[in-house]
Amino acid sequence: MDLNHVDRRRVLQLGGALAAAAGVGGLAGCSGSGDTGAAGSSGDKDKGAIRVWSWQGPAAELKALIPEFNKKYPDIKVTVEDIGNPAIWDKITTGMAAGGQGLADVLHIGVDYLPGYVEKFPGGLADLGPLGATAYQNAFAQGLWETVSPDGKRVNALPWEANSAGFYYRADLFEKAGVDGAALQTWDETIEAGKQIKARTGAHLLGIDKPASQADAANFFQMLLQLQGTFYFNLDGRIALASPEAVKAMTLIKTMNDAGLVSDLAGGWNTLMSSLKQGTAAVLPMPTWFGGVVEEQVPEQAGKWKVRLPPAVRRGGATAATVNSTHLAIAGTSKHQAAAWSFVEFVLTRPASQVAIYKGKGIAPALMKAYDDAVFHEPSPFFGGQKRGEIFLEALKAPQPAVNFTADYARALKLVTDAQSKVLLKGADPAKVLKEAAEQLATQTGRKVVR
Repeated sequence: MDLNHVDRRRVLQLGGALAAAAGVGGLAGCSGSGDTGAAGSSGDKDKGAIRVWSWQGPAAELKALIPEFNKKYPDIKVTVEDIGNPAIWDKITTGMAAGGQGLADVLHIGVDYLPGYVEKFPGGLADLGPLGATAYQNAFAQGLWETVSPDGKRVNALPWEANSAGFYYRADLFEKAGVDGAALQTWDETIEAGKQIKARTGAHLLGIDKPASQADAANFFQMLLQLQGTFYFNLDGRIALASPEAVKAMTLIKTMNDAGLVSDLAGGWNTLMSSLKQGTAAVLPMPTWFGGVVEEQVPEQAGKWKVRLPPAVRRGGATAATVNSTHLAIAGTSKHQAAAWSFVEFVLTRPASQVAIYKGKGIAPALMKAYDDAVFHEPSPFFGGQKRGEIFLEALKAPQPAVNFTADYARALKLVTDAQSKVLLKGADPAKVLKEAAEQLATQTGRKVVR
C-alpha cells in the first residue's frame, strides 16, 4: 500500500529528536558548505545539479515530471530520492542538526513537521520569498499561505498537497437503515442516525483507535476541532486544549462511544483495512486521499459508497477543514537555491504538473488553478456517479483559518490521545481530562493556556 498522506506514526519520536538535535547545534554556526541560508549564494536559476527528498508515491510523481522540466531547464540536473516515510523525518532532523550537512536541496515536508524544523533550526530552511514565492500568495487553498508563512514575512515552504476532511459512508447500509446520509446537518444528528444504523444493520457508526496504539488515534478529534475553526494551539501559540470547542468535540466522541457506536481500531492501518473490508463501520471520517484507498482495497463494493463533506459540529457551522497538507521547502544551506526554486515553482505552481500528479497518485493539489482541469469534475462510478473532485473542491474554496501546529505538536498529540483513551476506555469526563492535558502541556512547554 502506497501512502502519500501525512504520516504521524513517528511524530512523537520526532518531537524528542528535534529537541535533542537542536541542543547539539543550529544552522547559524555550522553548515556543510560553510555558509547559512541567509548568507549563502542562491546560485543560477537555469543551471545546476539538485537533489530532492520525498517518499513513495510523491517521489515517483516528481521523477515523472523531470523530462518535462528539462525541456524548460535543460541545464538543471534533478535527482529525486525516495527516502521513505517516516524515515525522511529523522533524516532531515539529522541533517539540520549537523548544520545542513548532507541535506538535499529540496525537502518534502508535512504540515505537522514544518514548524518544528523552522523553530528548532533557524535558517535550516531557505526563505522562498526573495526567490519569487510571494507572487503566488493567493494561488493556494485558503489558510495554507498563513501555514507556510505564519509571520507574513518569511516563506518557509510552498504548499503542495491539501487534504480536506471527508465523510465517506456506506450508502447501502444507510439505505437499509432508512437514513439519508446526505441530509445529516450536524454530528448530533449523525449520532442519532448511527443508533438506527447499528440497530438495523449491526454496523458501528465509525471506528477509533481507543487505546491510542498509534500516534494518529486523535485524527477524528482533530477534525472536529478544525470544523470549529480551532486546534491544539491558537495562532499565537497558546494552548487551546481545554477550549469549549475541544470539550464539545470530545463530548461528541464520548456520546458516540457510550451509545455503543464506536468500534475499536487498535492496531493501526491493518486494523482499519480489515474494518473497511468487513464493513464494520458505516462511516469513515477521512481526508481526500482516502477515497483512492477505498477504491483500491474494496473494488467489489463499487456503487455501495458515497462521499460528502462532514456534518457541522454545531448547526449552521463549517463543514470544510483542511486537515493535513504537505509542502516543498528548500534547504537553507543549499548552494543551488535558485535552481531548486525553479523546480519547486515548476512542480507546484504549474497546473499541468499538479494535474499529472493527481492522475498518477490521486494527490489533491493545494494549487486552486489546477482544479480547472476536467479530471476533477468527472463522475466516479465507484461512488455512484458522484463528482468526488468537486465535493472536495468546495471545501478548499471555503473560508478557513490557518492551523498552527507549533514545534510542540508532538507533546500535545500525546496528551490528547491519552485524554481520549481515558474517555473511551474509562468513561472519564471530557472537560476534566482536557483541562488536565492543557495544564500538563503548559508545564512541559512554558506556553500559556487560553483562558
